[in-house]
Amino acid sequence: MARMDRRTLSAALQARVDREDLPGVSYTVLHRGEVVAQDCLGWADREARVPLREDHLCRIYSNTKLATSCAVLQLVERGLLGLDDPVGDSIPALRTLRVLRPGASSLADTEPAREPVRIKHLLTHTAGFTYGFLDPSLPIAKAYAAAGIGEAQRTLAQMCEALASLPLLFQPGSAWSYSVSTDVVGHVVEVVSGLPLDAYFRRHLFDPLGLQDTFFFVPEDKAARLVPMYIGDLKNPSQPGLRRGDAKTWDQDFLHPVPRLMAGGGLVSSLADWTKFVRALLEGGGPVLQAESMRHVTQNQLPAGMWIGFPNLPLQTGRGHSLAASVCVEPGDPASVAGEVQWGGLAGTKWMFSPSEQLAVVLMTQRYMSSELPFWPEFKELLRA
Repeated sequence: MARMDRRTLSAALQARVDREDLPGVSYTVLHRGEVVAQDCLGWADREARVPLREDHLCRIYSNTKLATSCAVLQLVERGLLGLDDPVGDSIPALRTLRVLRPGASSLADTEPAREPVRIKHLLTHTAGFTYGFLDPSLPIAKAYAAAGIGEAQRTLAQMCEALASLPLLFQPGSAWSYSVSTDVVGHVVEVVSGLPLDAYFRRHLFDPLGLQDTFFFVPEDKAARLVPMYIGDLKNPSQPGLRRGDAKTWDQDFLHPVPRLMAGGGLVSSLADWTKFVRALLEGGGPVLQAESMRHVTQNQLPAGMWIGFPNLPLQTGRGHSLAASVCVEPGDPASVAGEVQWGGLAGTKWMFSPSEQLAVVLMTQRYMSSELPFWPEFKELLRA
C-alpha cells in the first residue's frame, strides 16, 4: 500500500523548485478520509519572495472540466437531460453537423454525420470537436482560430454558433479527441438550468461543498492571493529556468470578467477548496452527486481498445475516459493503479482519486504548459512505492 511519507514526497517536489522547473508547489494526500500528507513548497511570487500557502489561488484550467461534468450529471439525476440526448435538442445550431471525410484534403470535403452528437459524446471527448491550440498547424486548428472558437470575448452561446459552421474531425463516437466539448456542455447546463454557468456552479456545487475560493473571476478583495504564472522554455520544457508571464500569454487575467465562462478551463481555485471537491468524490459523491452518477465518473466509457491521446505525444495506452476524466483501465507503469480517476490543467494543477485504495491527491502549481515535465508521475510513483 502507499507509503505516503511527507518528507519523501516533499523532497522530490522541492528538488523541482530548486531546479527552477516549478516556482512553487503545494499538495494534499487523503487516505481513508484523513489528510495523511500535506505541504506547501517554494514560492507563490518568486520575485517578491512570497512563500506559497494553502489559500493561494491558482488557475486550474482543465480541472474545471470536473465541475462542468458534475453539473451535467446533476441535471441527468433531476431528469432534465439524458446522456443519449442529442446536443441539438438544447443547442439548435448544433443539430445538423457535417464531418470531414477520411483523408480529406480540405475542410470542404465533408459528409453528413451518421448520428447526432450526444451528451455522452461531449463528456467523453468523442464528439469530433478539437482544441485548435494543441496543434495550430492543422487546417482545422486554423479554422477554429479564424472562427474565434477560443476567444474570451465570445460567450459560450456564440462559441457554439461558430462551431456549427465547422466540420467535425470524425463521426461522433468513433474516435477520441481532446476538445472544446466541455465548453459546449457548459452551454447545455446554462440552457437546461436557465442559469449562467457561474451561478449554477455556485448554487449547486460550490456552496454545497463549502467552497469559498473558487471562481471564474477572482473578487477584488481576494486578488492579492492569485499566484503569478510562470513560463519555462516552451521549446525545451526540461531546460531549467522560469520567467514571469503576463495576461497576454493566456488571453485573460482572471481578475476582470469577460463574456466567456470557460466551462472547459476557466476556474481559479485554492488547494484547500479543490481538495474538498475531490474528497467528496472519493467519499461517494455527496453532497453533489448520487451513487449512480459516481459510476459514470469512475468507470471507463470508451469502447474497448480506444485510448486517450494528445497531438504530438504518445498514445496513452491503457487509459480510457469516464464521463468526467481519465480512468486507468490497464496500468502500464508503477505510477498508476486500475480504476484511478485523474486529470490536470495547463498550468500543472493535478487531481486524482483511487476508489480501490481510498486514496486522493490534489496538487497545485503555476507553470504554463508544464505537462511534459514528469513531476506528476514521479510524485504518484513515490506515493505508491
